[in-house]
Formats: sequence, C-alpha cells, structure tokens
Amino acid sequence: MNKFYRLLTATQFLGLAALAQTKTFTITEQVQAQPKANYQLAARFSPNKLKKMVYATSVDPHWLKLSNRFWYNFETPKGKFWYLVDPAAKSKKLIFDNAKLASEITLVVRDPFDAEHLPLENLKFSADEKSITFEVKSTIDELKKDRKDKKAADSMQKKIFSFKYELASAKLTEIPNFSKPKPKPGWGSVAPDSSAIIFSRNYNLYWMDKENYKKAVKNEDDSTIVEHQLTKDGVKFYSYGSNGDGENNIENEKNNKKRRGAYVLWSPNSKYFVLDRTDSRKVKDLWVINSVTPGRPTLETYKYQMPGEAEAPQDELLLFDFGAKSYRKLNVAAFKDQSISVWSKPSLNKDRDNEFRPSVWLGNNSKFYFSRTSRDLKRIDICTVDITNNVVKPLIDERFNTYVEVNRPGLVNDGNELIHWSERDGWAHFYLFDGNGKLKNQITKGAFHCESIVNIDEKNRVLYFTANGREGKEDPYYLHLYKVNFDGSNLKLLNAGDFDHAVSLNDNNTYFVDNYSRVNTAPKATLYNTNGLKVMELETTDLSLLMATGYKFPEPFTVKADDGITDLYGVMYKPFDFDPNKKYPIIEYVYPGPQTEAVNKTFSKSMDRTDRLAQFGYIVITVGNRGGNPSRSKWYHTYGYGNLRDYGLADKKTAVEQLAAKYAFIDENKVGITGHSGGGFMSTAAMLVYPDFFKAAVSNAGNHDNSIYNRWWSEKHHGVKEIISLKGDTSFKYSIDKNPDLAKNLKGHLLLMHGDVDNNVHPANSIRVANALMKAGKRFDFLLIPGQRHGFGDMTEYAFWKLADHFNKYLIGDFSEPSDVDVAEMDRDIEKNGK
Repeated sequence: MNKFYRLLTATQFLGLAALAQTKTFTITEQVQAQPKANYQLAARFSPNKLKKMVYATSVDPHWLKLSNRFWYNFETPKGKFWYLVDPAAKSKKLIFDNAKLASEITLVVRDPFDAEHLPLENLKFSADEKSITFEVKSTIDELKKDRKDKKAADSMQKKIFSFKYELASAKLTEIPNFSKPKPKPGWGSVAPDSSAIIFSRNYNLYWMDKENYKKAVKNEDDSTIVEHQLTKDGVKFYSYGSNGDGENNIENEKNNKKRRGAYVLWSPNSKYFVLDRTDSRKVKDLWVINSVTPGRPTLETYKYQMPGEAEAPQDELLLFDFGAKSYRKLNVAAFKDQSISVWSKPSLNKDRDNEFRPSVWLGNNSKFYFSRTSRDLKRIDICTVDITNNVVKPLIDERFNTYVEVNRPGLVNDGNELIHWSERDGWAHFYLFDGNGKLKNQITKGAFHCESIVNIDEKNRVLYFTANGREGKEDPYYLHLYKVNFDGSNLKLLNAGDFDHAVSLNDNNTYFVDNYSRVNTAPKATLYNTNGLKVMELETTDLSLLMATGYKFPEPFTVKADDGITDLYGVMYKPFDFDPNKKYPIIEYVYPGPQTEAVNKTFSKSMDRTDRLAQFGYIVITVGNRGGNPSRSKWYHTYGYGNLRDYGLADKKTAVEQLAAKYAFIDENKVGITGHSGGGFMSTAAMLVYPDFFKAAVSNAGNHDNSIYNRWWSEKHHGVKEIISLKGDTSFKYSIDKNPDLAKNLKGHLLLMHGDVDNNVHPANSIRVANALMKAGKRFDFLLIPGQRHGFGDMTEYAFWKLADHFNKYLIGDFSEPSDVDVAEMDRDIEKNGK
C-alpha cells in the first residue's frame, strides 16, 4: 500500500511538472494561471466594426461657382444629411427634408427608403444653382444597353433612377428615360476646348476628335470610331504614354492594342501639349511571379533601377504642335541621368464637381514651367520653356549638400513674378522672384516650416499658405493657415487653436472651412472668414457609439532624442481596460521617415496598428526620430543622410527608456517593435542593432537591403556619390549598411511578412534577411502572403492577427493553442451565407 501511494504521488508530480513546462514546484504549490492576451477586446475594434461606430470625421465642402456658398454631406449614427451653407448670411440649412424626400422617392422607385437610409449618389448642383440632381439605385434588374443576351455573364445591372429637386419649391421630379452615362475612360487626355483627345496604343500616340470620343465613351469597341496615329517609333519601355505598368506579361501582351493613358499636359488654348517620354530600355529587368492567378502562375516583368546602377532611365521632353501634327524634342539637358517633371496648373476648388477637368500645364499659351533634378538630388533647376522659339531658360536653382526638394511655384500675374518654396536657409520658406528668376525678397522667415501655397491674391498681393511649428507651446507638427503680404509684412494666423488643422479655402479668398482635432479630441469643423474671424460652427464628429464600447483616447507625450536636446513627439495607446497597478509589455509602431514618422496628430479611425493592437494587453507607442519628418528643420529632416539603416534606432530605444522610467506600468524588459515598409526595415534593424533591448518584432514588407530598393528613394535619402573621371565621364557610387549584414546578432523573436508580388519593395528584401538568418543558424518566422502587393490588400486583416499571435506569444507569454486552426476573431465578421 505504501509502495503504491509513493508511485501514485510520483506520477501526479510528473504530470504537473510536464503541465508547467520547466517550472519546478512542490505538490502543494498552486500552478499559476497562464498569461492570456485579450483577443476579444481587440476583436471589438476591427475595421469593419469601426465603420459602424464612427462615421464622418470631416466636412468636405463643395464650393459653388456663382456665390460663396458651399454644400456638404455629413454622416452620423442618425444617418446622412446634406447641407447648404451661405457664409454671407451665416446660415446652414438642410438641402431637403430627408423623411419627405425618402417618401417621394419610394413612390417612384417602389423600393422602401426612410430618413436614416437615403442612398443618394452623384449629387450635383445645376449651373444656375437653383436645383440639384442625384441618382438612386433600385433593386430592379435591367439589361445593360450594350448587351443582348440576358443569360450572358455580367449582362444585367440594377436600374438607376435620376431625380431633379428644386430648392425653392422643394419639388421633386423624376428625369424620364434616364440612362446613367458611362464614366469617362481613364485613357483620354482631353484638350481644354474638348476638340481633341490624346491617348496611347501599342506604345504610340493617337488622337480622336470629340464626336468619336463620344462613341468611345459609349462603347470602346465601336468599329465606326475614327482615330489617327501621331507617332510611329514608340516601343515598350521607350513609349509615348503608358507601358502597361502593373500588368503581368500575359495581360501586357493582350492590352498592347487597347487604348492606354498618354499623360500629356495641354496649353490653355489647346494648340500644344507636352509629354515626358522616358527611355527605360537599358534599365535592368525585375520580376515577380503571381502563384495564385487562375491557371498557370504568371510572370510580371518590369523595369526597376537599383541604387548605384549605371543603367538609368533617360527623360525627354517633347513639345507637340497639335495643329501641325508634329513635335520637337526640347534641349533640357543639364545633369547626367537627370529627372524631368512638368508642373500642371492648380485646379480651382469650385471646379471639383465638373464633369470635365482638363490637364493643363503650369504657364500660359506661350510658355510652361518644369523642374530638372540631378541624379544625386543635390541640384534642382526651375525652368521655363518658350514654345515660340523652343528656348529653355533656367530661372531658379537650388543647391544643397544633402538633397534638395522643391514644390510647384505659384505664378503671379501670368508669371511676371513667382512665389518659390525653398529650404535654402535651413527652414522651408517662401521667396518672391521676378519673372526672370531674380530674387526680390524673402516672404516668410524664422524657425518654422512652411508647407504649401493654398492660394494667391494677386490684386492685394497676399499669399495664403499652411505652416507648422510657429505657434509656441503647441506640438510643432500642428498645421495652421496663414496669410502674409508679398513683401513679408502682416503675417497673420487665421485658425488659432492647439489642434492639427486641415483647410479648404474658396477660390476668391473670402472664407475657409477648418477641420481640426488632436488624437485625444473629437474632430470639429468650423467656418471662418479670411480675417480669421469665426463665422459659424459646422460639425462635431459623433463618437457616442465608439465611447459606448469603452474606447479611450490615446495620450500625446514628449521625450528627448538620444542627444538629450532634440524634442520628440509621440502618442501612447493603452488597453481600454487599463490597470495602473499592472505591468504591460510595450510595442513601438515605427516608420523611420524621412518623408513621415507615422505619428498621428489628429483623431483617426484607422486603429489597427495602434489602438487595436494595445487591446491585447500592451502599451503601444508611436514617436518621431531625428531624420524622420520634413515638417521640421532641414537639419532634423536630413539627420539620417548617409546612415539610412541605423539613424533612427537610438531615438526609438531612448523613448522607451524614458517612458519606462516615468511610468511604472511599462515593462522595460518586454519591448516589441513593428512596422510596414520602411517600418518593416526599421523594426528588423532594431532587433539586430539592439538585440538585448528589443525582444520581439514583426516586420512587414521591409526594404531590408536598400541596395536593391528603388534608386530614387535610396539614393535620395542615403546619398549617392557622383564621380567625374579625368576624361569627364560621370559615374555614381552607392554603398549602404543592410539588415542581412547583422543577422548573426539576432536574439529575440522575429516574424517577417512580405507580399509575393510586391513590385515596390521586392520580396527579395525579406528573403535575403531569411537567407542570412538561416546561415547564421537563427530561429525566426517567415510568412509569404500570396498574390499581394506592398500593402497586403485583402490579406491585411489576416496579417494583423498573425502579428498579434506573434507578440502575444513572445511578449505576453500566451502560448495557448486554440482547439482548431481558424482565426476565430476574424471569421466572426464574415457572413457565411454562401454568396
């Protein structure tokens, strides 16, 4: 009996020991509960669920042509409503009574509608602004006009009803015999006077007149369409217009005889157009294979220049005289392997609802403006072309020891003066030049960043522009609207308030709509005049349904960079069931820049990478880093020049250390990091450069080896050395540190994910890291996402749950396995109705 008892006790002990993995304990000790990630709370905030909790977050005004009035629609949990605003009268009125209109539409369509469910489409004001038209889709099936066989696939469509509503009388009438016009084809570059349409076919330029274009809009395969060939020497990768980018090889061959876009810019009088033609034939090929296309896997071949490669695309600028049906190649050469960019004329806000919006060059009937950029991106010229004599004239040159950036110049009085954006003094500011490129004066100056020209009041010589970093005691990234005289006097802030602002200014510079919020406030919209005086409040986003779920706003914070001097600005996201007495692992969501830091400044309903991730049981942060964003000084923006792999890592590490020292609820021993694209690159680099600090990472679509990423991004932000030989030949040398070089340093848990047809950041980037890790004898995880480009497309939700699983195992310690392999939290949102 004694022997049996001892045997039983030993068996029980061994069973418990196995259950607890490697922990040793006595038979009387209780087994601690295994840590659990809060999958249910995270599932509550999926993108599909958020669509049903948060509706409109901004006012998008449609400015009318005959007055300062505008209309907009705004959706809340109570439905969608349409408003007409008259700033002069300080009035905001519903355009119609939703309930009354729904009833009248129901009588005509014979489908039920009500005030909360009124799916109006394509609402437009009439030319006299006294009535509106809109469309309603019914449940009635009808045969498409260009089909004869009802049984053929895709031959039926839902009937669309069109209505006219008179504003003064509130009278609704059906527009009889309505047939919804087909959308304008994307391939047509229509002249401003509509007389001609330019397009590409089989790599050459063609044109057709207005009447034949109308036929093509109705039926592209109409055999009576007459078109005319303009060029004959176009070939693939040295084409006039589209090469069929983004098509696999089979699609490309099939589509060569179809019409494609030509991407030309017209003169205002429709007599000339300009085309940037690029010769990429010597650029080396790159490939992706789509393994999940129907039938055989498909190959996609495309041109892709990598950093330092000698085989560069060559840009040409062609000026076409449409009347003569001839063209000439302009002499725009200045730098070896230069890039050319022709600017288009800015569009007017009041024209946004126009059915026809031509692409017109920046300039007039006798000249246009373009920029040319050296391959090392340290030199940019702003030039003009006189089309009467083909003379190319450099007006303004920008030179810098790192890289130069420019924006479209603002023309004053038909180009007699130019307003130019430049970072030449270390901050982005505006400068006034005469029409010949002579500097007249600096318009703005100081330690702040000017973002963009909003509008130019030529008569009163006033510039309206956006800028950030000028208002003290604010996050320096918060954008504001200002106005200033051309001579730099009377600089005035027009939308004060400690928020990030986005504005829509009407074309005659009298009123603007200001949308503003912070990450911890509900978005609001207010109407102002251009003296900065409030006209009226417009909307506040209704977050009641979101708040009812237990949602809590994130918290902005400020820390010091690793130099102990530079301020960095970030946002902290906590679990909505946050317990200040607990210790939480911390995850950084990162993007290194230099074009953005991926730190939200306004309220956002895109929560996957931040708020939603925190709900599993994490503190999630986003924070800037030196070299991460152009919206500060040029020094800050170019801090990482020449050190593109490592420049932001120390700042990411010190941010966590400072927060952990301040907040006891942060567990500094459980630090994760994740990001997409540049953030995928950075998160893996962090694991390899600081292997004892960062314990887990998920790196999506990372450009881990920037020697095989695209030349423009890599050479610009890291630098490429231009070498001129004694013979005068120019070559380019590029060298950069790469993530695979440090594979031997990995200590933590790394998950790599990449789309297998990513033609932006090629999957070879992640594969090379995997290869180096295998050779170094490291354990890691790799997920290849089938059939997906750079952004993961319809696999985004799946990728999120795989990311969560990874962190939950290695930061929370939740190794529990579900009874089946389904991602239940994702599957719950899918209707399994067999459709």
